Amino acid sequence: MWSYLKGSQGGRSYNEFLVLVGRYRKTPMFLPCHKDDTAMETAIMIWNKVITHTGLLQDIISDRGPKFTSALWKNLHNLFGRRLSFSTAYHPKLMGLEFKVSDVITHDWCTLIPALELAYKESIRYSTVKKPEILEKGWNTILPYDTLKKDLVDIHPTASSFKLMLDKSRHHSNRCMHDSFKYAKERWDKIHKPPDFKVGDLVLV
Repeated sequence: MWSYLKGSQGGRSYNEFLVLVGRYRKTPMFLPCHKDDTAMETAIMIWNKVITHTGLLQDIISDRGPKFTSALWKNLHNLFGRRLSFSTAYHPKLMGLEFKVSDVITHDWCTLIPALELAYKESIRYSTVKKPEILEKGWNTILPYDTLKKDLVDIHPTASSFKLMLDKSRHHSNRCMHDSFKYAKERWDKIHKPPDFKVGDLVLV
């Protein structure tokens, strides 16, 4: 699923970001960009930051933004034999995961995107009961806090500051993910009720 989300203040020169989530492995990518980017600029960004890592994608589901519905975008995918699909106007973003950017990513959100992407990859998805990176690579990535030597006495001040920055970024990203999942669950629970029948009842199928 591909969808644009609006960025808030603090995104440097960027004012929105493109969110990509794999349909089966749920692997995310968050790409800072500009609202007024052309279809060609978007295509170049996808080539530089997505295709070089994933290869050509067989099927792309996106919103109906002008960049994705442009003649250039459609023609490029026809040229490579790829299929484009479009979501409805009110389709939940990211297949049920809808970020409230004003609450989740506020100040300096552009620098937080890598940590947010990592937090998403490291969290277990309800639909697969696995971490996206396990489904993508088959192993857990070794992260700095996995091998951190807590008993090290002589620590350079700059190294200590860098570690503190990583810790804060990690905790903030995990909290953002928790809040966004909680928000999505609350929205789902409001409009979906458990069936009112039990085992043994006759039902029409």
